[in-house]
Parts: sequence; structure tokens; C-alpha cells
Amino acid sequence: MRRRFIKRPRRLSRGLGARLFISHFLVALVGALTTLTVTFILVPVVFGRLAGGMEGAAAFGRFFGPSLLYSLLGAGLAATAAAAVAGLLVSRRVVGSLRYVVEATRRIASGRYGERVPVRDDDELGELSASFNAMARALDEAERRRMEVIYDLSHELRTPLSTLRGYTEGLADGVIEPSEDTWALLRVEADRMGRLVDDLRRLSQAEAGQLALDLAPISPAEIIRLAAEKMRPAFEEKDVALVGFASGELPPVMADSDRVVQVLMNLVSNALRHTPRTGRVTVSASLAGGEVVFEVEDTGEGLAPEHLPHVFERFYRVDKSRSRAEAGGGSGVGLAISKALVEAMDGRIWVASSGVGHGASFRFTIPAVRAASYPDS
Repeated sequence: MRRRFIKRPRRLSRGLGARLFISHFLVALVGALTTLTVTFILVPVVFGRLAGGMEGAAAFGRFFGPSLLYSLLGAGLAATAAAAVAGLLVSRRVVGSLRYVVEATRRIASGRYGERVPVRDDDELGELSASFNAMARALDEAERRRMEVIYDLSHELRTPLSTLRGYTEGLADGVIEPSEDTWALLRVEADRMGRLVDDLRRLSQAEAGQLALDLAPISPAEIIRLAAEKMRPAFEEKDVALVGFASGELPPVMADSDRVVQVLMNLVSNALRHTPRTGRVTVSASLAGGEVVFEVEDTGEGLAPEHLPHVFERFYRVDKSRSRAEAGGGSGVGLAISKALVEAMDGRIWVASSGVGHGASFRFTIPAVRAASYPDS
């Protein structure tokens, strides 16, 4: 979406502008009246004492008093007029800056997320404009991501739906003969759609913080063992080595055992998908500070630097030319689910790679249970 700046607000807000102008004018008027009052109370007394008592006071009243009065009145009027002009300029500046924000807010509310306001000064109004622009950029990015998710979801559902439609029409017209292979293919495509829907539901729940987590101490070695046992048949079928170990006497982690095993399986499955035959995937765990770091390292395709910040996004695909089926049947949200689950358990997740052809290393952390919280082994 093209970004543009608002050239000019349509009208000046009278409410706030009038209040600012009146407040500045009243301050100037009160100052002028106070100056006049104090002057006419103190000056005759001071002048009389300096000029010799009552005669000096009488002379002040006949000659000097009227001159001082007219001079002060003229100066007061001039000061009031100058204050009025200054107050008008200040109020127009303040209200004008706010008006830009109001107009941009209305445009954003109507769906024009590319709106920005100019940041004119390095003050509170400038900070307000900068904060508004930051919010607008975030909304623009969120809208872009939402449109991408809708597009990607429709793209992912198109293939299985087309397959199911084609085969059901063929079966209905008698063009395709019912067979075990046909029913198996239909079941595979239906299961694929079901997995995608289930993954999206879990991702939505995890990102919204609605997943019920059963947090309890669990051994990192046990987590690795459970994930490796479930994934080993797939590795044997592809002839890829799976090595799992936990270094040293690691403390247990505070996690939901089912969820953390699911995260590790997602990462191991992703590594298997991108590791060629006779390659190797290594799963390990180590202690770093107060956290246990789980690592899944493979000898597969690797990642170019420009892909590293995006691999945990929904439906992100490194090779745009490959379909999900060619990539091994992934739903496209497994890594996004892993990220949401790790963060729900107060952990962090990231990826590193030396480049294409040099493999990749996925790591995530889970807080370790303090030694005083579990019995000695």
C-alpha cells in the first residue's frame, strides 16, 4: 500500500483552539491588570516619600499621574494585543498538529493503513506524531500479514479441494473406477485438510494465550527420548541418521511435557524434510544460565541469510516453486506453532545457518527448575 503524507487538514478545530487562545489571552490580561493595579498603589506612595510628603503626592496627582496612567494603558493594550497574536499562533500550531493526527486516524479507521503524519518538532507533539506513525506502521504490517495469511490459506486448501472435487466428480460420472488406491488418495487429501485446520486452530489458541498448559518438572533427556522414539521410523524409512543426547546432569525444565515434545518433533520433522538421504540430524540439550537449550541440527539444505528472520512465519516457504506435497506434506504452520508454544512456556526460539548447503540449527530454551525446587538425584 502506497504511503503518503496528509498535505493540509480540512479545518481548524475550534474547540481546543479557542480554549488555548482564550487561556493565553486571559493570562496576558490578568498580567496587565495586575501590573496596572500594583503600579497605581505603590507609585504614589513611593513618589510622595521621595518628593517630600503631601506636596509631592499632590504634584504626582496633577502632573505625573495622568502621564503614567496613559502610558501604562497604552503599554498594557499593546502587550495584550501582542499576547493575543502569540496565543493565536501557538494555539493554531498545537491544534494544527493534533488535527493532522485526527485526520490520519479517521483515514486509518476507514482502512487506509498507509497514512503517516509529519514529525515537525522534537517535543511532545513531535513525540505524539512519531508514536502515531509507529502505530500506523504496525497496523499496516498487521494488515499485510492478515492478507498474506488469507491468500496462503486459500492457496494451501486449493490443491486438496481440487483433488477431492476431481475424484468425486469422476466417481459420480463413472469416469474413475472405485478402488483401494482411489479411496486411499481421498483419505490422504481429507487428512491433509484436517491437519491444516487443526494446526491453524492450535496456532490461534497459542498466540491468543488460550492453550491450557500443564506445567511440571520434566527431564530434558526424557523429552529428547520421547521425540526421538516417535520420529525414528520416519528417519529409518528415509535412511537419515537421528542422534539424540543430553549433555551432563541437566536439571529438569518447567514445561508441559506434551507441548514441548510436540515442539521438538516439529523441529525434527522439519529437519528430516530438508535433509537428504544418508544425512544426519542431531538433537541435544545443554544448560545455559537458568535455561536449558534444546538444539536440532541437521546436515541438510541450509538457509540463506535473508530467510532466517521469516522461517517462523505462517506459510513461509523458502523455495516458492515447491509445493507442500513435494516438501513432505507439511502444513506450513508447524514452525509458527513451535514458536507460539515455546513463548507460552516462557522460552525463546531461533534459527542459525551458515548458508545454503551447510545445514541449519534450530534452538529453543525452556526455563530450568531451580535446584531447591526438586529433590537431589
